Amino acid sequence: MSIWEVILAFVVVVLMLVALLANVLVLMCFLYSADIRKQVPGLFILNLTFCNLLMTVSNMPLTLAGIIYKSQPGGDQICHIVGFLETFLTTNSMLSMAALSIDRWIAVVFPLSYHSKMRYRDAALILSYTWLHSVSFPIVAASLSWVGFHHLYASCTLYNKRPEDRTQFVIFTGVFHTLSFLLSLIVLCFTYLKVLKVARFHCKRIDVITMQTLVLLVDIHPSVRERCLEEQKRRRQRATKKISTFIGTFILCFAPYVITRLVELSSMVHINSHWGIISKCLAYSKVVSDPFVYSLLRHQYKKTWKDIINKILKRSSINSSALTSESHNRNILQLNE
Repeated sequence: MSIWEVILAFVVVVLMLVALLANVLVLMCFLYSADIRKQVPGLFILNLTFCNLLMTVSNMPLTLAGIIYKSQPGGDQICHIVGFLETFLTTNSMLSMAALSIDRWIAVVFPLSYHSKMRYRDAALILSYTWLHSVSFPIVAASLSWVGFHHLYASCTLYNKRPEDRTQFVIFTGVFHTLSFLLSLIVLCFTYLKVLKVARFHCKRIDVITMQTLVLLVDIHPSVRERCLEEQKRRRQRATKKISTFIGTFILCFAPYVITRLVELSSMVHINSHWGIISKCLAYSKVVSDPFVYSLLRHQYKKTWKDIINKILKRSSINSSALTSESHNRNILQLNE
């Protein structure tokens, strides 16, 4: 193995461990907190977490093996199953993020009618569509034998080995990425930019009230005035940062891989194998970032996983105290004997 392959293998191992830990923690929060389970977005986050966990335990280990051994890991049947899962899970994850953005758009732009427009039944219908949409492409690819081990990405994925099917495969790949990556990106941009517009409007209203209050309170201490102005600035930046994170991580993680897949279809362009694996690692990094972007950094999830950790530590502390007390009593009995 070259130094580049060692580095890439190490990156995949780190991504795999962090993704497994973070997504398991999100799942634990969902199971532990009744409040999170009651919320409609929790269904979308649960679906996204399911996709991320399955991607972590199925696709990432085989990519690691492909980098190390430079050949197809396992037999053809295993590779076909993993390639099917890779196409299905990637599409499902993208559409789940689009569903979360639609939920936020309805909640912010139509707050009074949110509970009537986004119920559990509506969320279940959206999830049913994402599953139907996501499974249709790998079924077509598998039926046409367009799934296999691709050396450029060191993974089992969409791959056409027959030159006579090149035109059909190019059309299929273009349609697939248009209806998965591009469609999800358009939905994300439309919904979150609408949310940002509403957030900025509310910030302006709050800023006007704040400035009027500061003008009326002539005896206010300068430090208090300064803190109010700083909070104004942070409030204006908070929504922009969050929305930039949602859209930015989506583009940063998926765009290089999708563009590489499309450029690869041209026989005139040669793509370096290291770049192919790097673009695949960037796509895998979305599995790592999703738990933090959509769940773990939110106040409700922070409180929940802190409660879980405190409960575990408290239980271990009680068990330790009980063992210490039992040992102490045993020692006293031995001394009395």
